[in-house]
Amino acid sequence: MRIVVLCHYFPPEIGAPSARLYEMARHWVDFGNEVHVVTCFPNHPTGIIPDEYKGLKYKYEMMDGIHVHRNYVYATPNKGFVKKTLGHISFMFSSVLISMKEIKKPDVIITSSPTFFSMFSGYWYSLRKKAPFILEIRDLWPAAMIELGVMKKGFITNILEKMELFFYRKSKKLIMVTKSFKENVVDRGIDGNKVHVITNGVNQKLFYPKEKNKLIIDKYELDDKFIISYVGAHGISQNLSTILKVAKGLEKEKDIQFLFIGEGAEKDKLKDIASEQEISNVTFIDSQPKELIPEFYNISDISLIPLKNIELFKTFIPSKMFEIMACGIPIVASLEGEAADILNESKAAEVVKPDNPEEIMQAIIKLKNDKVLLEKLRENGPTFVEKNYSRRKLAEKYLEIISET
Repeated sequence: MRIVVLCHYFPPEIGAPSARLYEMARHWVDFGNEVHVVTCFPNHPTGIIPDEYKGLKYKYEMMDGIHVHRNYVYATPNKGFVKKTLGHISFMFSSVLISMKEIKKPDVIITSSPTFFSMFSGYWYSLRKKAPFILEIRDLWPAAMIELGVMKKGFITNILEKMELFFYRKSKKLIMVTKSFKENVVDRGIDGNKVHVITNGVNQKLFYPKEKNKLIIDKYELDDKFIISYVGAHGISQNLSTILKVAKGLEKEKDIQFLFIGEGAEKDKLKDIASEQEISNVTFIDSQPKELIPEFYNISDISLIPLKNIELFKTFIPSKMFEIMACGIPIVASLEGEAADILNESKAAEVVKPDNPEEIMQAIIKLKNDKVLLEKLRENGPTFVEKNYSRRKLAEKYLEIISET
């Protein structure tokens, strides 16, 4: 098959969306398909386009057998709702005006959302190319924006929700990343027979247990430290100010050091809080290349997965939890819902209530003091993800759904 994937995020950008789509595409190529990815010039999360793409409107390249079509985008840092929206809209237009003529006779068009506006591009592609339209939903938008307080429920969000449901109905297949997302759209009138769940997973050739990287340990002066890491977006969804409260509360444990690794809209605010409160056991580290993320997991004694305490997040499954388990690193997760159920089943994590600094502190101290339990959690993670969340197995299941169209 000639499969076209339209997505805003793709490597070398890091993060769950780019990792998911790259690894799916790579496996589909391995299975004998021709895969084209229509994306924009890399710039997430800094808003800085690498020098080799500056001044270009379009560039074609091959990446591990994948045909990658990169398009103009209004590049902006991952902060500021209006500017980010303009960036999303710019790609909506450039992907259609530039890349569409470069791809001949696709068998299927897959659009991954967010971003919301990619759905417009993907549906237009499918009409012009007379190919089935498959829609992958990684986030329920605009519902997430309303619950996070970024948008207020009203006339505009009602229009956006009608558009959302329009594209759901027009798709031949709907791919959801959680069971809860599927239940949500079926409850809103979408035919459940065309809705499928392909969760996020992990590439175990990249994420696996290994010795601690001495260069990183020395660089950040982490010798003899009990290292607690958070790796990922520093945004409102994670509410990392709660983790700063945890760090402040554990300052008396002189061997504990927290690492905050990544970028996001809240990072400057978090650094200001740490400075004002003189929180001495937190190190902020810039966003790292994908290939270095396993190194930071593997120097950690515990890794954190926090989510803000809102109802919608009970339907979310943070993809980083599969990567952390694959590396054999015990997790302290402060969340509820489907992700909590998976982590409890894995027996590779301690799960506590979201936005609760006291419970997070207790879980950390419990694991720090109980070496037997800590080791048991280490052993359980890799086995669990190999059985249930191997990216190759998920890609094969996804391909079967595509083939049905």
